[in-house]
Amino acid sequence: MDYAVVIAVAALASTLTFFAGFGLGTLLLPAFALFFPLPVAVALTAFVHFLNGLFKLVLVGRRASGRVVLRFGVPAMIAAFGGAEVLLWLSDLAPLTTYELAGRAFAITPVKLVIAVLMIGFAAAELSGRIKRASLPPSYLPVGGVVSGFFGGLSGHQGAFRSVFLLRAGLDKEAFIGTGVAIAALIDVTRISVYLSGDTWSHLRANAGIVAAATVAAFAGAYVGNRLLKKVTMHAIQIAVAVLLIVIAVALGAGLI
Repeated sequence: MDYAVVIAVAALASTLTFFAGFGLGTLLLPAFALFFPLPVAVALTAFVHFLNGLFKLVLVGRRASGRVVLRFGVPAMIAAFGGAEVLLWLSDLAPLTTYELAGRAFAITPVKLVIAVLMIGFAAAELSGRIKRASLPPSYLPVGGVVSGFFGGLSGHQGAFRSVFLLRAGLDKEAFIGTGVAIAALIDVTRISVYLSGDTWSHLRANAGIVAAATVAAFAGAYVGNRLLKKVTMHAIQIAVAVLLIVIAVALGAGLI
């Protein structure tokens, strides 16, 4: 069952990354969190996200703007270290409170609460349309790199902030997507190096099968998304996904998952 859920989410989420809105990490994280401790789920998601990013670099990387990648990506890589270290620190904190429901014990932990708040915030912004309407001039690209990199390292939620800062960077649609893919790969390299400094590597090896399955599914989704890039809009699907993410985030913050 866990394989089926993760594979289905990986394929759908990877397809959606080619359109404005939620990315692979945003959607895949809740799927992994259903079956693994949250810090492990973040790391597994990051690994699949990185491998899928490399595949997408093959598809669209030639369209990336080197100038924008340099101005945005370098600060993002540095800030991702900080975000990933904060995640590890939150993971070591004791639960805020525990409670029983239907005879089962649940715990509200700082790391789950923080990730839940971020998920709700990004989903709410998607529903309101504020992220799509927001943009900042190119002079803010290094600032955008810091913001996107930090939240990318903390929870994997980097795409929404990245879009805000890249929308006015003078890129056409193909260059916008290619540049975003290149920057995401840089952030993933940084945060994975931090995640694997703890005991996450053992979890990754123990669950290599499901990671491989999710990665292959994400490759397939990326291929489909690239083929549909000029044909499809996903507004209705994005709204449905946003509502679902809010429901999952509430359950996560309450310690139910």
